[in-house]
Amino acid sequence: MQEDVEIMKNMNMDAYRFSISWSRILPKGKLSRGVNMEGINYYNNLINELLDKGLQPFVTLFHWDLPQALDEEYGGFLSHNIVNDFRDYAELCFKEFGDRVKYWITLNEPWTLSKYGYADGRSAPGRCSSWHNENCVGGDSATEPYIVAHNQLLAHATAVKVYKSKYQASQKGRIGITLSCDWLVPLLDTEADIHATQRGIDFILGWFLEPLTVGDYPSSMRSLVGSRLPKFSKHQSKLVKGSFDFLGLNYYTSNYATDAPELSDARPSLLTDSQVITS
Repeated sequence: MQEDVEIMKNMNMDAYRFSISWSRILPKGKLSRGVNMEGINYYNNLINELLDKGLQPFVTLFHWDLPQALDEEYGGFLSHNIVNDFRDYAELCFKEFGDRVKYWITLNEPWTLSKYGYADGRSAPGRCSSWHNENCVGGDSATEPYIVAHNQLLAHATAVKVYKSKYQASQKGRIGITLSCDWLVPLLDTEADIHATQRGIDFILGWFLEPLTVGDYPSSMRSLVGSRLPKFSKHQSKLVKGSFDFLGLNYYTSNYATDAPELSDARPSLLTDSQVITS
């Protein structure tokens, strides 16, 4: 660890973003089931070493590594139970590290987990509809991605509320979330492809950004997904809206977008609901 941090210092870096492994400090997922002090000590040593070398720690609380115990108990982010367990985990981190960590990121790329973990099954936990990929371990590409996204937003907002109400005034840190977006541009300069481009972005970035900024999902998603898209209660909408001091954005590539109304006849799935084909 010390050698790695020294290398970063020699590269003239002034910050280091890393993620805390939930199961490394709460092996059974829940605060009530015990804290692993070896894990706490590891991150304390890392944070102290970074600060000693003049690097500001940017800490991500969740980068898709859900404790296995919670997946087995109630399906992880498929259950609303995850909200309070994530809150407790986040608060433990605020208590243990918040005197030195001034930048917190609750979730890294919730879209990535929702799509690749629950719509096409290429990432853990590898769930999707069997008609899409027979190797998936179960799942429903038409509903589960939306449920997982919804519970991620509620978990994020609940953790932010705890930080802002109990720790921010004394610790003087900031808290936010990191989203991702592969940008889209119209394949053809037609009204249909221009609208498709906006729809496609709604289903990637707007899916999370609009609840965070206006308190609800994009109108295009509400129209196309219908009853399969979870709804925020008034309390939840208020909780999620504005639940950030900063927004992170990961960008990797851009694609062309084509209007594909024929997908309205396809089996319901996050992968086709936007009625957009990208290339």
